[in-house]
Amino acid sequence: MSAAEGPLVVGVDTSTQSTKALVVDAATGQVVARGQAPHTVTTGMGRESDPRQWWDALCAALRQCGEAAHEAAAVSVGGQQHGLVTLDGRGEPVRPALLWNDVRSAPQARRLVEELGGPKAWAERAGSVPGASFTAAKWAWLAEHEPEAVRATRAVRLPHDYLTERLTGQGTTDRSDASGTGWWASGAEAYDEETLAHIGLDPALLPRVARPGEVVGTVRDGHEVPFSKGTLVAPGTGDNAAAALGLGLRPGTPVLSLGTSGTVYAVSERRPTDPTGTVAGFADARGDWLPLACTLNCTLAVDRVAALLGLDREAVEPGGSVTLLPYLDGERTPNLPHASGVLHGLRHDTTAGQLLQAAYDGAVHALLGALDLVLDEDADRGTPLLLIGGGSRGKAWQQTVRRLSGRPVQVPEADELVALGAAAQAAGLLTGEDPAAVARRWNTAAGPVLEAVERDAATLDRITGVLSDAAPLLERETGTQ
Repeated sequence: MSAAEGPLVVGVDTSTQSTKALVVDAATGQVVARGQAPHTVTTGMGRESDPRQWWDALCAALRQCGEAAHEAAAVSVGGQQHGLVTLDGRGEPVRPALLWNDVRSAPQARRLVEELGGPKAWAERAGSVPGASFTAAKWAWLAEHEPEAVRATRAVRLPHDYLTERLTGQGTTDRSDASGTGWWASGAEAYDEETLAHIGLDPALLPRVARPGEVVGTVRDGHEVPFSKGTLVAPGTGDNAAAALGLGLRPGTPVLSLGTSGTVYAVSERRPTDPTGTVAGFADARGDWLPLACTLNCTLAVDRVAALLGLDREAVEPGGSVTLLPYLDGERTPNLPHASGVLHGLRHDTTAGQLLQAAYDGAVHALLGALDLVLDEDADRGTPLLLIGGGSRGKAWQQTVRRLSGRPVQVPEADELVALGAAAQAAGLLTGEDPAAVARRWNTAAGPVLEAVERDAATLDRITGVLSDAAPLLERETGTQ
């Protein structure tokens, strides 16, 4: 391990597929150790994971970090948003967690919107119009389909809350992750009593919402984690808010993240209230806001198309008039939870490479369509689009985003931005700094800038037309997968 200039901190990213841990020098941002361990997720419309896997994976990832983890002075957990974790009186899971991409709760989400005032009222109260991913819809689904699980529940947590509580013994969350539940009022910055009463959720079951920069506890004795006694624990946050911290994001800079899901977001000083539901009005982890649009189908969907075609994911070809909407898992943006993939415009001379390029185009189309809604009206449209996530290193992804956005694209060289953002939050506990300022001091957003190219408006218009024409098919419920 290299000699560190300052205290060491740990940042954790517990995502859909795995948990990663980074040990970081708080003075320089140098990663001195890292570890990773996988999770399993069920397939089909129901996506579930046993939360105990997350804890086991965290322990395994930290053990891989060796002595550096033991020397860390503070830790923070960034995690996948929205997931519903139900715990019994002993703190054990009542059932597997319902994850963000579990779309079975779509009917409950629609009913919640209708029964509590409609989209405009929801946007004003909660900052977002809930879809199937939101935790409130998942609780309503559970109450309808598994009432015995609801009766057995003594605590309700989000994924990052669960790990933080296992570290400290205290039930806490942060404003950003709370804002993705549907039961947190963004205007009042408090749990919404009307929503909770409507879905039959006792507020006593919910974690306390910690303030940005607050120490929520210290690591308890007697755990498998290799931390020293008294290691400080930060509030943690959701994965997108953690990545925003990891980039040191300032208001007006757009981010497009290419991972299991695709997201586009920016920090704003104005509270978002989009009644169309396209933009979720999340809080950020600092005290500002993080308007965000999310798609369910991104890198995994495109990789699946590549596998079906027997192609490497980079084997795209230009040309042709084929359109592919890769909605393999339903879709969130646009809100089509029962959709499946749609292929249109296939010809004798269509090549496999053109089909693969069409999958990339279809995946990026919805994200770019939401970009103008995410950014404030006075944002500089010439600011480079920060491209992050697992797909950001792929040439085909980079060129597709450049061609369809018409914007310059910057690809930060730092990886694991969620874990880095959590580490910056942990470092802020020690130094008293704004975590985003910590990340800027670490220069995490540095990377090559790809110049803007002419925007391919014809392809965007063609995809929009197919999407509109296919709406009746995409909205049709076809049963469980």
